[in-house]
Amino acid sequence: MKVIYLTVLLLPLLFSCDGSDDSYHDVPLAVVQPSNFPALTYDVSQNPPTQSGFELGRKLFYDGRLSSDGLVSCAFCHIQENAFTHHGHTVSHGVDNRVGTRNSPAIQNMGFSTTYMWDGVTSHLDLQPLIPLTSEIEMNGNLSGILAMMKGDARYKKLFAQAFPGQEINTENMLKALSQFMVMMVSSNSKFDKYRRGEEGATLTPDEQEGYTLFNQKCAACHATDLMTDNSFRNNGLAVNPQVNDVGRYKVSEAAADYYKFRVPSLRNVALTAPYMHDGRFGSLQSVLNHYSSGIVNSPTLDPLLNNNGTLGIPLSLHEKEVIIAFLNTLTDTDFITNTSFSYHD
Repeated sequence: MKVIYLTVLLLPLLFSCDGSDDSYHDVPLAVVQPSNFPALTYDVSQNPPTQSGFELGRKLFYDGRLSSDGLVSCAFCHIQENAFTHHGHTVSHGVDNRVGTRNSPAIQNMGFSTTYMWDGVTSHLDLQPLIPLTSEIEMNGNLSGILAMMKGDARYKKLFAQAFPGQEINTENMLKALSQFMVMMVSSNSKFDKYRRGEEGATLTPDEQEGYTLFNQKCAACHATDLMTDNSFRNNGLAVNPQVNDVGRYKVSEAAADYYKFRVPSLRNVALTAPYMHDGRFGSLQSVLNHYSSGIVNSPTLDPLLNNNGTLGIPLSLHEKEVIIAFLNTLTDTDFITNTSFSYHD
């Protein structure tokens, strides 16, 4: 596994005798670049992760005070044991139990993505948190109030001073800290990863191997590379919910060709992230595969891969579904979902 070192030397944490930060030296963090992954898309040279920046980002991620009710944090909808999704909720719940229209996507390998949110409304990781943070349905945060809160909090003042020496507590640095936290959240130690890297003892069972072969034949055109996504937007034949009429990518592009297209999600840790699809309509992987084999609805923007001369969907037998699911279970990264570095720290 390749590791990108952001500096040559890792300096120790040094504190002056009086406990001030006058002689504090932050510790640069190494961003993991797994050998079976494509290159990072996030430019870490513009925002190099450090220990203090990471800790500041983690504190922000778990702090409900960023929301209008003081309760809904980023972590409220992104639970670590479920690969940072809102497990069990079809769509996200926000402040005052307001209900959105989309399912919370997993937070993992964000530094390798090219766009964020189901409709790709932003292409920069630093800007992504602003969307849920300022959404009236999700966190309904007030940036001026958040800054005032942080400037009055001793722990935040210390972390900002250490992470961004000589700079102000401001929105830009808050977002950079959140990015430093998220860019370090690399999930790359599943059974599948170890198999792909040829690590000792990492072999797939016959069912898993058969499922992997079928996956490459029937699914990998969209769920490409070992990230399990090609970062594209596609209409995968879901029946439109007329009560919501979520037009997907069209909302951003206003191009007719983008009606009902959504970002292809990564399938990493997919066994942990139910329910599935942008609106959480399917509660199991079996239901997802049933959709692709027999539930595709035709429309002008349906992905061509799902329409073979008028025959809709992807032919899958019951056995094929079973072994594909066996393969998908190999994408579970227990190290990632139990890594205390990403957990709440007071």
